[in-house]
Amino acid sequence: MRLGFASDHRGFKLKEELMDYFKNNGYTVNDYGTNSEDSCDYPDYAYKLGNAILSGDVDFGVAICGTGIGISIALNKIKGVKCAKVDNSWEAVQTRNDNDTRVIAFGERTSFDNAIELIKTFIETPYSMLEKYERRNEKVRQIESGEYNG
Repeated sequence: MRLGFASDHRGFKLKEELMDYFKNNGYTVNDYGTNSEDSCDYPDYAYKLGNAILSGDVDFGVAICGTGIGISIALNKIKGVKCAKVDNSWEAVQTRNDNDTRVIAFGERTSFDNAIELIKTFIETPYSMLEKYERRNEKVRQIESGEYNG
């Protein structure tokens, strides 16, 4: 499985630790920045990760900033990318099962152990493809493309 990671300066340390963990446990890991704790702008790295998702370079993405909120907003501005800011395993399951989300985000204060649990839960949960979720996800696609008419 191919995982892409992106962060701003505030998420840098946690991103590095997580990438090492997943590399050492048999995953292919791609780093979309940042590469230091020097102040930077999270949209730059959200853009890189989002495009890696769209191009198929990675199967899933992990995004980290101070709160996880800003980087998730930036990712969701990329047409075709769905990112959810998650705080617990239940949310990680629900966003995959119901929404077919391919990227999760969380804040720098997320503990290493919790982050591992969130990522594993997220990537191991399949999309259910239930009719009600397909219908809802299609409406989201229509909103995104400007075709939705309520």
